[in-house]
Amino acid sequence: MGFTRSDWRLIGLAGIITLAAGITYYGSLGGTIAPFVISALALALLASLVGRSVEALGDRLGAGATGVVQSALGNLPELFVVLFALKAKLYDVATASLVGSILANLLLVLGLAFLVGGIKNGTQKFQKSAARTIAMLLVLSVAALVVPALTFALHTPAREHERALSIVVSLLLLGLFVASLPGALKRQKATEEPAEETPATEAASAAEGLHGPNWPLAVAIGMLAITGIGAAFVSDWFVGGLTPAMDAMGISQAFAGLVIVAIAGNAVENVVGIQLAARNQSDYALQVILQSPLQIALVVTPALVLLSPLVGASFTLVLSPLLIAVLILAVLVTVVVVLDGESNWLEGATLIVLYCIIAAAFWWG
Repeated sequence: MGFTRSDWRLIGLAGIITLAAGITYYGSLGGTIAPFVISALALALLASLVGRSVEALGDRLGAGATGVVQSALGNLPELFVVLFALKAKLYDVATASLVGSILANLLLVLGLAFLVGGIKNGTQKFQKSAARTIAMLLVLSVAALVVPALTFALHTPAREHERALSIVVSLLLLGLFVASLPGALKRQKATEEPAEETPATEAASAAEGLHGPNWPLAVAIGMLAITGIGAAFVSDWFVGGLTPAMDAMGISQAFAGLVIVAIAGNAVENVVGIQLAARNQSDYALQVILQSPLQIALVVTPALVLLSPLVGASFTLVLSPLLIAVLILAVLVTVVVVLDGESNWLEGATLIVLYCIIAAAFWWG
């Protein structure tokens, strides 16, 4: 079927850990920290399989269409986690995990990539035009997320209509994403000039540098379906084990969402960006790492606003003042770092330190 030995190892390990997560959740270990830890590991492995399945579609669907699939499915496990958190009325976890995913990519993962790549390869350079495009989209998407929160915090007339405003902003962000699809769906031939990058195509361009697995089309689609269903079940167990884990470890909902849930939902996917930086493929690394927060802002968060009533919740884009501040700060620092088109280990260390400072500020809630 085109599976390599490493593919079989990953599939086998994901199956075993997923089965173990179900047993610990429904078994005698329920109520302890074990279901949460094992479910987090299973979720990371399933996310890795989703990514490899999308990569396997690359040569058959073309770079643009692969980018669309990546945008739709790459953050599927995280979407399920936040939905189940909303269903469990863990609103602080849900909000903090979305912001935490953006912060983890912009500061922690990008910082690790710059640090590892800088130590191994010295100063690394990447295309300034691509960096400008990413910076513009980051500023736009985060600004859109912050506006509803500011209208609430500043006691404007829109304060009484936070749900309606969140729906309007979500529809506009999804509309921006949809507007990028026609160009993304055009298959590009090697002899043609590359088309202008869009939010959907940047991930595909980066994925081409990863040399995805050579799986048959039916196998890749089947694996996507299986891992998607598995991610839904594991996300439920993950959230179900979250409250006992928070009680056992003595941590707040805000810290759990901002740090633990955010990192668990993106762990394996983010390792790829760091590996690319270590191989001195800095352009690919930048796009792989920064594409995830863009998708969270442009697709996942708006989708959650619209889907939350299905789980009996009313999710809005109103963030706490501290979440607004750290989100703006993270984006501004990232833009300053990437606009010059080069990186070094010291910039990476700076981003990591800033992430740790922000995480520490949320330890108490």
